[in-house]
Amino acid sequence: QVQLVESGGGLVQAGGSLRLSCAASRSIFRIDAMGWYRQAPGKQRELVATITRDGKTNYADSVKGRFTISRDNAKNTEYLQMSSLKPEDTAVYYCKIEYGTLNSWGQGTQVTVSS
Repeated sequence: QVQLVESGGGLVQAGGSLRLSCAASRSIFRIDAMGWYRQAPGKQRELVATITRDGKTNYADSVKGRFTISRDNAKNTEYLQMSSLKPEDTAVYYCKIEYGTLNSWGQGTQVTVSS
């Protein structure tokens, strides 16, 4: 199991920005995709953004134009730049990597957006 360490969460006012980072504990031969998910209290975990090995990105409609997913393959790290944050973005954010037939999840980082 590859460990994913997340950082960058916190408390921010509506309209503010945060950048989340997710770093793998070791080098992985091939990462097929990276992504970010979030889960609010009482809600199901939902997809936020993904990026494939060839750089193709996809975003949930609710974050398009505000969030940007990126990766640094040399560092086995993915990022989520979040701008124009809204209270409804409040959730625990989880990163995920897919490699071969395996998946690894981060421990989650809390993002709280106040009005």
